Amino acid sequence: MAQERLSIAIVGAGIGGLAAAAALRRVGHEVAVYEQAHAFARIGAGIQQAPNAVKVLRGLGLEERLGQLAARPDAQMNRVWDTGEVKWNKPMGGPMADDYGAPYFHLHRGDLHMALAEIVPEDIVHRDRKLVDLSQDADAVTLRFEDGSTAQAEIVIGADGVHSVVRQVLLGVEKPQFSGRVAYRTTFPAALLGDVPIDDYAKWWGSDRHIVIYYITPNKDEIYFVTSTPEPDFTTESYSAKGDLATLRKAYEGFHPHVQAVLAACPEVYKWALYVRDPLPRWGRGRVTLLGDSCHPMTPYMAQGAATSLEDAAVLSRCLDGIGAGDVARALRRYEDSRRERTARIQTISRLNDMDRIREETDRTYRYDAWTAPLAPMPALADA
Repeated sequence: MAQERLSIAIVGAGIGGLAAAAALRRVGHEVAVYEQAHAFARIGAGIQQAPNAVKVLRGLGLEERLGQLAARPDAQMNRVWDTGEVKWNKPMGGPMADDYGAPYFHLHRGDLHMALAEIVPEDIVHRDRKLVDLSQDADAVTLRFEDGSTAQAEIVIGADGVHSVVRQVLLGVEKPQFSGRVAYRTTFPAALLGDVPIDDYAKWWGSDRHIVIYYITPNKDEIYFVTSTPEPDFTTESYSAKGDLATLRKAYEGFHPHVQAVLAACPEVYKWALYVRDPLPRWGRGRVTLLGDSCHPMTPYMAQGAATSLEDAAVLSRCLDGIGAGDVARALRRYEDSRRERTARIQTISRLNDMDRIREETDRTYRYDAWTAPLAPMPALADA
């Protein structure tokens, strides 16, 4: 347990921010979360939680609960876009859980977010608080919000996503590169498919596009899909923008009949532009650091965005366990030093969307346990 109770402000109540709040409270710190949204929307999206993510959720006491809500695929079928030929059958059932120490979950993103929200006291989550600026001195950080209110904390964690205000204040405005591709995604009832059979989990690889389809409930009554589709004129990086079904279906003409059936049954779809970002050389300064998409946003091709955010939360809590006010800056640098190499590697390989490279990286990615992985040495005071 922490020897000194530090005040920590987390900007952003997404998956990473809530996980960090729960983990930091477990080591005895006082946490407040500031979220710009008025309410959480349950946008139609599935999420994959590989063994490395499930191990973090286990440490937060959520594995059993989420296991009751999640589908557990036996395998990922990597198929050729038109013939359906299997290029890589990636086992994901019982043997994977035995080998990597945790199962593989598919579930609704909203269910994961809800479960994390339920282990964080509601009265520490302050909504309608859009951060506009922050400043720090030797003792504290002051946060300023759009509504004119302010808050102070001894530590600030920027978990405010790809458009992070905390990152911009610390490191300047980032210039991401538009990939020329968009992701269409949605969930819908499996009953709309009729009697068309589909894989529990499949990625259909085309020459310049792909689509991933899987069930997100144990009884297979809800389906999710997400694409990577060339569309160079759409640049809106929003998770809630509506997509045009006719445009989507045309983009996947000629794909296998099972793909065609899923797209024909889909009642609505969302889309967002896929931007790529280079790994950051440093995540923070002084009493402020970053977490999750704010420091290592990545393409969805390895399904590790949320997983690495959860890992960040666990490692951050370990680095701040037992830390007093005089060692805050050193502990935050230790957290960054413990995480940067791994997240940069996953970020870079995911960006390639290459089946062979992803296959080579599977063991390293899934075997990691954020609760027990070696931490970087505590830096010298001069290096913090």
